[in-house]
Amino acid sequence: MPIQIVRNDITKMKVDAIVNAANNSLLGGGGVDGAIHRAAGSGLLEECRTLGGCDTGDAKITGAYRLPCKYVIHTVGPIWRGGGCGEREKLISCYRRSLELAKEAGCETVAFPLISSGAYGYPKDLALRTAIDTMSEFLLENEMTVYIVIFDKASYQIGGKLFNDIAEYIDDRYADEHAENLSERLRRANAKKGRMFESLPNVMSAPNAAAESLRPAKTVSLDDAVKQLDESFSEMLLRKIDERGMTDAQCYKKANIDRKLFSKIRSDAHYRPSKATAIAFAIALELPLSETKDMLMKAGYALSHSSKFDIIIEYFIERGNYNIFEINEALFAFDQNLLGA
Repeated sequence: MPIQIVRNDITKMKVDAIVNAANNSLLGGGGVDGAIHRAAGSGLLEECRTLGGCDTGDAKITGAYRLPCKYVIHTVGPIWRGGGCGEREKLISCYRRSLELAKEAGCETVAFPLISSGAYGYPKDLALRTAIDTMSEFLLENEMTVYIVIFDKASYQIGGKLFNDIAEYIDDRYADEHAENLSERLRRANAKKGRMFESLPNVMSAPNAAAESLRPAKTVSLDDAVKQLDESFSEMLLRKIDERGMTDAQCYKKANIDRKLFSKIRSDAHYRPSKATAIAFAIALELPLSETKDMLMKAGYALSHSSKFDIIIEYFIERGNYNIFEINEALFAFDQNLLGA
């Protein structure tokens, strides 16, 4: 999918380019910058010496040397000074300039750290939101896969209020789903068994009626059954795209889906997507909860309060928030799979 949040060491990412959160000198430092220079070897430092430094908000590209990528894009993020000194604009420029350089170099895959969120003090939740917003805007016009690489959970943070709201929403529903104890489940099972016996026909008192009720229903041939198949997931998806007046590209980009996968879905009326992909398209189409469940059913899935993933999806849909990147931030924070291909 176009934007992926992953936990990894950025120096081990096998992509076309990785982005280095550098300082103005470009001669190495601490954190991500130092790790990249150590992994690349002395050749990277020698090339950086020829670049004459870099302004805050700008970016420059070099070779990758001993790293498993092709290029290193060095960008200088802003130091956080409270938010009133143009920090956000400079951070946006870091991401945009890095993506432009990657495009010029023919890169199809790029991995970013959360720029300025370490020693430079930029609040992690604001840094993440700026990264996602800038990347998603760029990807609306460009085909590229972008990774946000988080080294550990402490490096990642969504807004505290959002996290607490979702956690409370999950607790209210997830706990209810699992509150029944074993004796209650057994009681219901026994009650159901009793109703089944009560519903059996009285063969002794009404032999003709019983025989009639036990007669097998008229069989349907396999050909007839196949002809009665309901609208498939692919057919419903394409119909909804037309009804919304969207182009294919608008839909799959908004769903954080790769163009090649969408082509498979369009060309195969019986294509069965993963659950995450099916939900991603429902989010892109901004379907209400009832229609989302219907689209999932076409693909053979359902939403359940026994799944934290499903409850988080329900949380956002009920609030009319169809920003797939914000949803993925929340899913990542709760250790769930992300939406998209």
